[in-house]
Amino acid sequence: MYRPLVGTLATAVLGAAALVTAATPAGATPAHHKPKPPQTKAVDFAGTVALDDCSGSIVKMPTSQPNDPALVMTNGHCLESGMPSAGQVIVDQPSTRGFTVLDKSAGDLGTIQATKVVYSTMTDTDVTLYQTGSTYADIEQKYGIKPLELSTDHPTKGAGISVVSGYWKKTYTCSVDGFAPTLKEGDWTWKDSVRYTPECKVIGGTSGSPVIDNATGKITAINNTINENGERCTLNNPCEVDENGNVTVHNGIGYAQETYTIPKCFGTGNKLDLTAAGCTLPKPSGVRH
Repeated sequence: MYRPLVGTLATAVLGAAALVTAATPAGATPAHHKPKPPQTKAVDFAGTVALDDCSGSIVKMPTSQPNDPALVMTNGHCLESGMPSAGQVIVDQPSTRGFTVLDKSAGDLGTIQATKVVYSTMTDTDVTLYQTGSTYADIEQKYGIKPLELSTDHPTKGAGISVVSGYWKKTYTCSVDGFAPTLKEGDWTWKDSVRYTPECKVIGGTSGSPVIDNATGKITAINNTINENGERCTLNNPCEVDENGNVTVHNGIGYAQETYTIPKCFGTGNKLDLTAAGCTLPKPSGVRH
């Protein structure tokens, strides 16, 4: 997990020039008489945002409406007030954080501003969701940008994915290599994490990037960490723990946290409801399951 460009990592990467590589995966042409594979969506930067130190995206739930307040998603460890501690869940916290809206080619269009932190945690997952002062219709009218939709399906092993970083204006393409039942890094523990194939060599500043399923164009996970140098379960060196407690370290391999359960925690008007049926996001103390 990269605490967003703070400390030694910031020194290393802030001097690098941002690369713009808008990925446009294409499905293979089917052989004659063979079933046609699913059409692959073109993946670009539309719907992504840049934060001051992280990446993010404007997201919608399947039930979101044009006049609902738009939501922005990034990592829990990108929260401006500091990384939530293990077991901590933050809800309904005022925020005025700004987000730079990007066009499909990663050009800066302008900004939208948060009104509050709807939800943030680094327990079981690594996510922050902001409510903004703009509706989806406002953003589309002003910038011509539509939100990215959160998939309600569990990611699939072998699926082609794109990690789209609004901060670096760079896209990483790889596949879902598999899943870690438990991923541990420092004080934090995450559940059922997506493991990338080696091509996605994410760096500091890519934290919070949407992980987009190339076949559907929907968000399937949120990028959050990579094992930097082969250490075991330390900061920036996550380790996998299986059902039997066996620890595995994958040096140089990155991870993301699944997002398919998030829509079950939001109701009409993009209102957070942690008590809704099927909502499995960790709850703050005092909220009954």
